[in-house]
Amino acid sequence: MAEVTYELYEEADAAGQLDVFLPAYEEVYADPPYNEGPRDVAEFIERYPQQIRTRPGFRLLLARDGSELVGFTYGYRLPANTSWWGNLLEAMPQDFTGETGERTFAVIEMAVRKPWRRRGVAAGLHARLIEGLAVERVTLTVRPEHEAAPARSAYVAWGYRKVGRSHPGQEGPVYDAMVLDLR
Repeated sequence: MAEVTYELYEEADAAGQLDVFLPAYEEVYADPPYNEGPRDVAEFIERYPQQIRTRPGFRLLLARDGSELVGFTYGYRLPANTSWWGNLLEAMPQDFTGETGERTFAVIEMAVRKPWRRRGVAAGLHARLIEGLAVERVTLTVRPEHEAAPARSAYVAWGYRKVGRSHPGQEGPVYDAMVLDLR
């Protein structure tokens, strides 16, 4: 195993990287609890470039072991008109949910291929993704404890706290919304 290296792509530069990390996306999200199939992957392929075009501060980070892609993560700043906090099942005060376009960075996807898990790759991806961001906090959603205990444990170890439950899609699962305060 070579040393894992990380590559950061911002905004439009991230658009050309979809084909690079798509096989890792398909591999990771085919497994439980996600069980994504061809329709889910097609929706992801359609959604990814739209996120780059419409979300400010888009960042993509790739992790490689030598020339082999082993993981990726991406996210963006929440815009002032975001629906992110509107997906919470429990009401939160305006001083918590109010966004400015500069306040909160959302981690949208983070995936590490099985052979490289529990080797610090996810921590490296996360740290480099949020490095240098001029935001107050970072947010993400994660499947409930019984479905995603390793991911949740990592997030808690990195300083995240659960702030509520989120249901972003009418047919999709309920997630736990977590926040990492950077102040």
